[in-house]
Amino acid sequence: MEIKKLFATRKPEERGSAALVDEEQDEQKVRVTYYQSGYGAALKAMGGPLNFKACLENVYTSFEQQCRDQEAQQIKLKQPYVEEKSRKQSELKNTEAAIAIFEEKRQQVSEKIDVVKHEIEDVKHHPAKYGLDSTKKPQAQFYIGLILLLPISVYLFVFYISASYSAFFKDFSNDSLTAAIFDAQAFNKALQDGWLEGVLVVTIPSVFLGLGYVIHMVQKEKGKKNTFRMVALYIITFLFDALLAYQIEKKIYEFNKTLDSAPYNLKVALGEAEFWMIIFAGFVVYLIWGLVFDITMKEHENLDKIKGFIKTKLEELIRLETSKNEITDEINSLRKKVVEITGKITELQAVIDGFIMNLKQYLLYHNQYKEGWFQAVTSEIALAQSAQQKMLEECESIANEHLQKLNLLDSSFQNVVYSKIS
Repeated sequence: MEIKKLFATRKPEERGSAALVDEEQDEQKVRVTYYQSGYGAALKAMGGPLNFKACLENVYTSFEQQCRDQEAQQIKLKQPYVEEKSRKQSELKNTEAAIAIFEEKRQQVSEKIDVVKHEIEDVKHHPAKYGLDSTKKPQAQFYIGLILLLPISVYLFVFYISASYSAFFKDFSNDSLTAAIFDAQAFNKALQDGWLEGVLVVTIPSVFLGLGYVIHMVQKEKGKKNTFRMVALYIITFLFDALLAYQIEKKIYEFNKTLDSAPYNLKVALGEAEFWMIIFAGFVVYLIWGLVFDITMKEHENLDKIKGFIKTKLEELIRLETSKNEITDEINSLRKKVVEITGKITELQAVIDGFIMNLKQYLLYHNQYKEGWFQAVTSEIALAQSAQQKMLEECESIANEHLQKLNLLDSSFQNVVYSKIS
């Protein structure tokens, strides 16, 4: 009862300017009272260890109840936990706000992914919608043009091999007049004349096909300058064909001429059917090849544009998917953090709803009470020295068991928290 009286708090009107001094005096009185209580209880119980155990439990129970009843002291001790709870609640709000922002970002990325997927499918059917100049069936037209282009190219190779051989190397005789325009053995005969002749007749067709490719590339760019270049290339090609036809027709004319025949000239050439046959068999077919080549290349470019568009969108899709996964990972991390913060707030609230015991203060009072008990056993109770030593050792063991049972042996903690849930 004396100990309980010492814990009684003063009323506000009783506290004055000497409050701190009074608190120190009260603390000293409490310590003395614990010592005296231990001393007196030991005398009554003759130092019995079992009685000492019961007394220690009563001391602890009394101190715990006093801690619960000291509202002002509890508010002071709980203040750090209240502040920590407030910080955690602010952190929780910020985390939840961050989750909402990331959720919105993920929704935006998901919408972009859906748009990109739609564009990848839609561009094949409506390329103009995405700024691509393309027909509805570019793939079919490309393959049709390619099928036509291959045999025409073979024809031009064969024709120009034969024509160039006839113009540059062939000696006309009676048995070769029928093959003046087309000679099936032109390549073999050129090789027989020499490997340079063979290389020349084989590469001349490449010159014409190269001119066709250059014309196609020039057509891509607009402007008078490019138009002039294109017309000039066509004129050069026509002149090359005309020179071949003129040379072949000249050889035929020289072979067939008589004493009264007029000298061979351009006027004579223009009047010969073979001259125009060579022009049409070469240059006109070459024009057809150029048109087919141009159409085929344009369709191929259209296909490449669509493929390029799809490739770009697929790369964008990969980036968006990666971004979405990163955002999802961040959201999961934040949600995990929300769970942790919520759990911490719950723990803090349990502490706030419970009570806090000043561990160091209790250990001080505990030691004062034990000191009083041991002093009484040593100085007031008549026992043999061995019996006295044994009793003290048993009491010391009981005191340690008491602290261990209450988990109060770790004196590094300032306070012990007893939450409401415990």
